[in-house]
Amino acid sequence: MKFIDLNSDLGEGFGQWKMGDDNAMLSIVTSANVACGFHAGDPAGILQTLKAAHENQVVIGAHVSYPDLVGFGRRNMDISSNELIADVIYQIGALKGLATAAGTTVSYVKPHGALYNTIANDEYQALAVITAIREVDDNLALIGLAGSRILDLAREKGLRTVAEAFADRAYTPQGTLVSRREKGAVLHDTNEIARRMLQLVTEGGVDAIDGSFTHIQADSICVHGDSPGAVEMARQVKITLQQAGITVQSFIQTNK
Repeated sequence: MKFIDLNSDLGEGFGQWKMGDDNAMLSIVTSANVACGFHAGDPAGILQTLKAAHENQVVIGAHVSYPDLVGFGRRNMDISSNELIADVIYQIGALKGLATAAGTTVSYVKPHGALYNTIANDEYQALAVITAIREVDDNLALIGLAGSRILDLAREKGLRTVAEAFADRAYTPQGTLVSRREKGAVLHDTNEIARRMLQLVTEGGVDAIDGSFTHIQADSICVHGDSPGAVEMARQVKITLQQAGITVQSFIQTNK
């Protein structure tokens, strides 16, 4: 039987500014990447999301970022190793405290935005993130881009890793994400997205932006919570996979 995790970036509202529908997404996804306050999220909103995740039996991950509220964590930063280590430790620790208050726990770490993309291949920053995770809790898993160097580095350092694919993003023939600056990088057709994710699980890859087939070995699928129509997108992906006999559940449960 085939298994796949379905995750989403949540807890990203800030004060009176709301982003996404966390409650609806938490009734669909199996893992939640919860903001830690550096790119989005405030303590009250994060706590509310964690409580809702606990009620829906959704596994929690720390969605750590560069300190970049204005840029939503999507701006690259030339940051020292010691500073990045401390920033990631701080964020994981904050989410762990809030999760405890919500009656749940943090099981993994998924970097956000520019940090996620940078550490995919930048060994200097990748090792800083890995060091931070190990210093807080070496039982935490690390989610990273499928096929990226950081997954190899993390495994070499003894961390459990989870390879991730993106439902709403186009891929290059080399298996990397098409830059958001390019036309067609972000996908919107719900049925096409669901078809591609079924292709990912059953065929081990998806059609690249040029029409060729690119191999992607993934343990988890992400649907961005801030994407237009994100809830319906996640719901259709889940339904399509389940109708094909694929079990949608967290990678934490899968490997117990």
